[in-house]
Amino acid sequence: MNTTEQHIASAFDRDLEAIQANIMKMGGLVEAAIMSSARSLETRDEELAQEVRAGDKAIDALEDLINEETARLIALRAPTAGDLRLVLSVLKVSGNLERIGDYSKNIAKRTGVLVQSPPVNDSAAALRRMAREVELMLKDALDAYIQRDAELAQDVINRDHEVDQMYNALFREFLTFMAEDPRNITSCMHLHFIAKNIERMGDHVTSIAEQVVYLVTGARPEEARPKADTTSVVTEG
Repeated sequence: MNTTEQHIASAFDRDLEAIQANIMKMGGLVEAAIMSSARSLETRDEELAQEVRAGDKAIDALEDLINEETARLIALRAPTAGDLRLVLSVLKVSGNLERIGDYSKNIAKRTGVLVQSPPVNDSAAALRRMAREVELMLKDALDAYIQRDAELAQDVINRDHEVDQMYNALFREFLTFMAEDPRNITSCMHLHFIAKNIERMGDHVTSIAEQVVYLVTGARPEEARPKADTTSVVTEG
């Protein structure tokens, strides 16, 4: 590698490192949004829910910045095929993070409605536990991305099954609550949408982990990952 090529490679690495720093910053904001939205629901804290909704703007702004920096990197550095795969992974990871942030905002929106009604059993606590599992998965997925750890990424993919099972259990509980007392129907519908939002967060975290496996191995999973969501309900709230 001559001096010019070394300079280009060094500039590419420096630019990519800056972009990935923003990915981690965005990931930190999304992790916080997941837990704050779930906590606002459990504690019936409308002020915290409003903070989550307002904070989504910062997540969106970071995605825009990452998109701009990535486009600039491709235009200026003309990355090789291997480097281009790495650069494009940034766009996919940031896109998944933005969607998770949107789901957190959706949960926070419904908190404002649910605080007007009596709590439905301990469902809010169960949803918070489900959100905590997704938040831990996201932390590990981002660590796997930065460390290029395919084994950790695969562990995250496998754990999505647990999130699906938690969703299934909550779905059955909500059906029972609605059947036992029609006054629970409105609240349970909102709670179901929240559960579905958290389940979809898990899917996006899994997509990040799958991107890590692809980056490290150069191959995508041979088979579609099994889903444990048996409700056949396609509603995201």
